[in-house]
Amino acid sequence: MTTVRKPLIAGNWKMNFDHLQALAFVQKIGWSLNDIKHDLENVEIVIFPPFTDLRSVQTLVDADKLRIGYGAQDVSQHGPGAYTGEIAAEFLQKLGAQYVITGHSERRSYHGESDELIGKKSAAALRQGITPVICVGETAEDLEAHGAAAVPLQQVTAVLAELPENPEVVIAYEPVWAIGSGKAATAAQAQEVCGAIRQKITELRGEAFGEKTRILYGGSVKSENIAEFMKQPDIDGALIGGASLKVEEFTKIAQFQKHITV
Repeated sequence: MTTVRKPLIAGNWKMNFDHLQALAFVQKIGWSLNDIKHDLENVEIVIFPPFTDLRSVQTLVDADKLRIGYGAQDVSQHGPGAYTGEIAAEFLQKLGAQYVITGHSERRSYHGESDELIGKKSAAALRQGITPVICVGETAEDLEAHGAAAVPLQQVTAVLAELPENPEVVIAYEPVWAIGSGKAATAAQAQEVCGAIRQKITELRGEAFGEKTRILYGGSVKSENIAEFMKQPDIDGALIGGASLKVEEFTKIAQFQKHITV
C-alpha cells in the first residue's frame, strides 16, 4: 500500500526579522492563509524564524490558533551544559518547535559542519521528538565533477548512519548553486535527484522508511515554478528562502495545488 505523504511548504527566514517584526509578519501570514484555508486542507505550512523570535512566534501561533507550524534553523548536538552559544534540543522542545533544519549549506560552508556532526544534531533533535529537516546538495563544482546526485547521496548516507532505526525525518535537496541565485534546477533535474535520494534511503532503511519520508526541493523556489516541482512523484514540498519573507509570495506558493491539474 502506497503511503500518502502530506506536502510540506517550509519557509527558512535565515537571519531576518527581529521578534517584533516576526510578530507582525506571522500575524499577516496567519490572516493570509486563513483567507485561502480551503486551498490548504492537505498542505502543511512551517516557518523557521531565528532563535530570538521563537518564543514570540509560539505565543502568537498558540493564542490565535494559527494553521502554521514552526521550527528552528539549527540545534546543538549536545544536551544542556557548558557549551557557550549553543541551543539544546531540549530548549526547542519547550518552545513547541516541531522541526529543526540541520545541514543547511550555509552551515556547512560558513561553519565547516560535517555530515557526522549534522547526523549527531539530527539525532539530538529526534531524542526530543523534533523532526530534523536534513539538507543535502551539491555545489557547482560538485555538479561538474560528479553529476548532480553523487554528493547528496553521500551526504544522506553519512547522516542516516548517525540516526536510530526508523526516524521521522524530512530531507531537503538544495543544490547549492541554486540557493539565492534566482536560477532554480528544472523540475526534471530536481526529480532525478530526489528520486535517487528516495531509492538510496529505501536501500539503507527499507521500503516503509523510503515511502514515508518526505523529500523537499529548495533553491530559488517561487510561485511561478512551485507547481512544476510539486507535480514530480518524489518531491513532497519545498524549503523556501527569500520568497518566504514576502507574505503574498509565500501564500501563493502555499496554494500550489490550484495550479496542478490531475
